[in-house]
Amino acid sequence: MELRIEGLSKTYPNGVRALDNVTLEVPQGMFGLLGPNGAGKSTLMRTLATLQEPDTGSAHLGDIDILTEKDRLRETLGYLPQEFGLYPKVRAVDLLDHFAILKGITNKKERKQVVDALLEQTNLTDARKRKLGGFSGGMRQRFGIAVALLGDPKLIIVDEPTAGLDPEERVRFLNLLSELGENSVVILSTHIVDDVSELCSRMAVISRGQILRKGDPAEAINDLRGKIWKKSIAKDEIDAYSDRLNVISTRLQAGSRVIHVQADNQPDDSFASVEPDLEDVYFTTMLGAGRSVDGEEAVQMVDSAS
Repeated sequence: MELRIEGLSKTYPNGVRALDNVTLEVPQGMFGLLGPNGAGKSTLMRTLATLQEPDTGSAHLGDIDILTEKDRLRETLGYLPQEFGLYPKVRAVDLLDHFAILKGITNKKERKQVVDALLEQTNLTDARKRKLGGFSGGMRQRFGIAVALLGDPKLIIVDEPTAGLDPEERVRFLNLLSELGENSVVILSTHIVDDVSELCSRMAVISRGQILRKGDPAEAINDLRGKIWKKSIAKDEIDAYSDRLNVISTRLQAGSRVIHVQADNQPDDSFASVEPDLEDVYFTTMLGAGRSVDGEEAVQMVDSAS
């Protein structure tokens, strides 16, 4: 099953164009939607989750018209939004059982089997009788995925799922997500480069509502091989280097300020060649499209998963 998005556009009443003619083909498996905060990721996710309407365009999951057959799409949709509420005084097993009833699983024996299996899959079996108010951030996210997986969905949407998780919980959550792409279309919307790099075989970069790049992350990285150079510099030298070279990112490493430069040839003997990664792909894509990446955003993109 494939998700096809064609020409989706959305402008809010305040004049912000959140989506600008977005066209994507998303195959079965993990698909990463990468972009800074405010890029339009959440608007696209809410549209695909039937929570808001675009101004123009179309979206289909297989033979399901997402915009006109909302109920049919919801039968096979699992959605974990960036922020979601839980009843803090309710036990995990009881709330998941309640959501299973709402999903149409009315047979008590069948429902118990489904609930037990999802708690096991999300590594929450030992916490099944704990109240949700006592769950950590990572446990809440895993419970959210358990709810999203009710009904064996063919389209799973997760919006900024690892933001705020500690490293251990992040790894546990990413391992869970990686298992889901075997039988479903899974869209991972995030501003954290490492989430896409570690999980996704296909990706797109979005900024200001426009798709700037799409394809295979490994191929995108390979395109930059031999073209990324680094050098440690003083803070007051950044402007001088930016004036004469294509500086794609600046970061702090062990107390030093290190710049990455994109160039077909070594700028001079003081630069060392760097094996490119998805961070370099992201920054070259943004700058190549005339999107400035300020220092705060660069730190978010590079360090959020650390």
